[in-house]
Amino acid sequence: MFSGIITDVGRVRRLHRAAGEAGGLEATIATAYDSAAIPLGASIACSGPCLTVVAVEPGAFSVQASAETLACSTLADWAPGTPVNLERSLRLGDELGGHIVSGHVDGVARLLDRRTEGESVRFVIEAPAALMPYIASKGSVALDGVSLTVNEVADGHFGVNIIPYTLAHTSLGDAKPGRRMNLEIDPLARYVARLLSARPTEQTSP
Repeated sequence: MFSGIITDVGRVRRLHRAAGEAGGLEATIATAYDSAAIPLGASIACSGPCLTVVAVEPGAFSVQASAETLACSTLADWAPGTPVNLERSLRLGDELGGHIVSGHVDGVARLLDRRTEGESVRFVIEAPAALMPYIASKGSVALDGVSLTVNEVADGHFGVNIIPYTLAHTSLGDAKPGRRMNLEIDPLARYVARLLSARPTEQTSP
């Protein structure tokens, strides 16, 4: 479980792709985290997806992503040097500074427009049509692992404001129109929709 508050921006150090369509990916990510303190099997959110640490080395850790994760996220776009938003999993008693983030990416969104508004930057995001019903004004989403508040929702897209601190301390600062981004909807919206769809149809007396 995560909160969408990024604590380091790592860089892909190297990649190993398994052969075949069903093959996955192993990525080694350079980080400012103390790698000696990262246990094998730890969960780290890497630009959205929750990945398992399989190896550590000085200044870096390695994670594996399955073919399913590659198909549902932007991890297949990674190359050496790609910036990666990092967040360690929450511990009991940690501050929930953003919102509840599971690290299970729902789909890939696309940055349509970027424009300055005062000291902030407005992103206009195109989301998959199947996910738009779960996105609400003043609700929460995670983009590339970053917890953000939705400002407005329109047909097929939504807007978020990025404050200077977030621009400076995540990979969103360098995002340009056309960039693909990992999108996770608010888990609460998913559960509410599931409950409503499972509610039995009311019967009326003849």
